[in-house]
Amino acid sequence: MIRRIEPNSRLSAAVVHNGIVYVSGQVPDTLLASVETQTREILAKIDRLLREAGTDKSKLLTANVWLADIMTFDEMNRPWEAWLAPGAAPARATVEARIANPGYRVEIACSAAL
Repeated sequence: MIRRIEPNSRLSAAVVHNGIVYVSGQVPDTLLASVETQTREILAKIDRLLREAGTDKSKLLTANVWLADIMTFDEMNRPWEAWLAPGAAPARATVEARIANPGYRVEIACSAAL
């Protein structure tokens, strides 16, 4: 069975299949806010989507982080590290990329076990 969470014509915010939830790239609500603020906003969205799927951040498997400017790596990591469940860091990649909206400084996608 495949369960789609918040689907639209282009994508689903998350998809649950075979014991894994796949969270699509989440972006902040506040354009041009600091990377720390944008990261916190995104992590709150991820928490909500994981909860709706029936899991939580302690079961993260992977994460992909895109930064508009790799020099903000440490600024993104402060809220990221504070948010992670102890001992539950996922496999993660972080890269610099041009993000769809120039006001977005961070985008995060992840997967988690149910």
